[in-house]
Amino acid sequence: MAATVVSLATSLTAAVVPSSFSSSSSFVFTKLWSKPCLRIAFSVSPFSYSRGGGKLMAHSLARATLGLTQPANIDAPKIAISAKEIDVAEWKGDILAVGVTEKDMTKDDSKRFENSLLKKLDAKLGGHLSEASSEEDFTGKPGQSLVLRLPGLGSKRIGLIGLGQSATNTYAFRNFGEAIAAAAKTAQACNVGIVLASTGSTANESKLNTASAIASGTVLGTYEDTRYKSDSKKPVLKSVDILGFGTGPELEKKLKYAEDVSSAIIFGKELVNSPANVLTPAVLAEEATKIASTHSDVLSATILNAEQCKELKMGSYLGVAAASANPPHFIHLCYKPPSGPIKAKLALVGKGLTFDSGGYNIKTGPGCFIELMKFDMGGSAAVLGAAKAIGQVKPPGVEVHFIVAACENMISGTGMRPGDILTASNGKTIEVNNTDAEGRLTLADALVYACNQGAEKIIDLATLTGACVVALGPSIAGVFTPSDELANEVFAAAEASGEKLWRMPMEESYWESMKSGVADMVNTGGRQGGAITAALFLKQFVDEKVQWMHIDMAGPVWNEKKRAATGFGIQTLVEWVQQHSS
Repeated sequence: MAATVVSLATSLTAAVVPSSFSSSSSFVFTKLWSKPCLRIAFSVSPFSYSRGGGKLMAHSLARATLGLTQPANIDAPKIAISAKEIDVAEWKGDILAVGVTEKDMTKDDSKRFENSLLKKLDAKLGGHLSEASSEEDFTGKPGQSLVLRLPGLGSKRIGLIGLGQSATNTYAFRNFGEAIAAAAKTAQACNVGIVLASTGSTANESKLNTASAIASGTVLGTYEDTRYKSDSKKPVLKSVDILGFGTGPELEKKLKYAEDVSSAIIFGKELVNSPANVLTPAVLAEEATKIASTHSDVLSATILNAEQCKELKMGSYLGVAAASANPPHFIHLCYKPPSGPIKAKLALVGKGLTFDSGGYNIKTGPGCFIELMKFDMGGSAAVLGAAKAIGQVKPPGVEVHFIVAACENMISGTGMRPGDILTASNGKTIEVNNTDAEGRLTLADALVYACNQGAEKIIDLATLTGACVVALGPSIAGVFTPSDELANEVFAAAEASGEKLWRMPMEESYWESMKSGVADMVNTGGRQGGAITAALFLKQFVDEKVQWMHIDMAGPVWNEKKRAATGFGIQTLVEWVQQHSS
């Protein structure tokens, strides 16, 4: 589709304007964040994701012209996923993928499979499957795969995919789906049938969740973000048949849910992957607005500019934003079900730093990851991705507020300095002893705002501290909450989603290091316990009557091996909201 040029009157004075322009140039600038003063042309090109003919995603991404970078219009894989009851040996397609545990690979004295399904398939293949698995030392360990082209089945190839000693949770089955996607990509397979060698006497609900996890993993494993590459190959996988899980409306509904959540995760990944010269605070706000307009029957959008935030006394948030030529945009989406009473009011708050230079405490030296600070809005991507999914799923009985204080943390003569004192919207004062501890400053006003919406429970997500990455590594997010009830809810949602969380202590004695001699608090303590003191800081801006949780996702937001975003947090948030749905 040809790109459309849209002219926007805006207060952006940002990256599109060369630094050589001055007040005497043909561009007229007034004081930062004044009334609209500059007309900027954005190139807008829609991108959408479909599966089985149903549109999953219809967002266009407005782009400034710094670097002349424009994401390519790429059609994501359209994968039709369905459940079928059929003799797996007769299934026709490119690859029949069989999930096997190490126990399933047990063989008798004649070196033949003991597992009934594998024994049946092996008989059809003249014993070559058992022979090849022995020769290739395939034992069913996680990460192992064996794809063979053998005559005797309805499928062209048969693949054995290792599940490890056992596969009992969402995480394992989603990884299984991703492994199938990788095998399909290598074999250039258009269609895949998926079956488990052992399902046993699994309960129906467990079967539904397993099928959903496999479907989600296959879709996400097939997807690759190539919008910013000059050349890329399109995936060829078009259809997936899930075999042996039954059929019917319950399973169809569960697969549709997996489709909606996978679409939202892809959206979240693309937000995080987009560089700061493309995804500015204004563009993030535009993407949020499009989610609301796409699901206008249940979602509404409120975008506050700097002047409106000033009226709400958001001095902490505006202090961070003050140095950037890209003005802040405070994003608030509100979900209300199409009918019925509201029994719970929830809020999801995401850190939305579209770029973090560190400010005057600039990020320098090895390990500072300044080149990856586009992912400092990973919390907002999780929140907006959840909003997208919730808009599609439409759970009854729950009102949800999605809140992001979007801005950049830059360096200029208008920016906050170390030693400055900021006043948050709840009246508390903060001495800035480190401008690179900026995320918590934006979250402070966002949390006050969330409480003012009447939320009974609040979860905030943020790529907040390197200390949490040091403590838990790159795959696990740290959870901080005074509420055992909320902790139990969210950990149940995380288990269902296959995302890894670990509860951390809220050690109140550490607050001593956060006290200031001239203000109510400083914004960062010492090096020790840095993730804990950050959580204690955020707690100062939450009403005592509200159940609140902070999730530090600085580690799992990014996959260093793939050099790409993970979409972490979205599925857990959606599951949590679903828990509160009547």
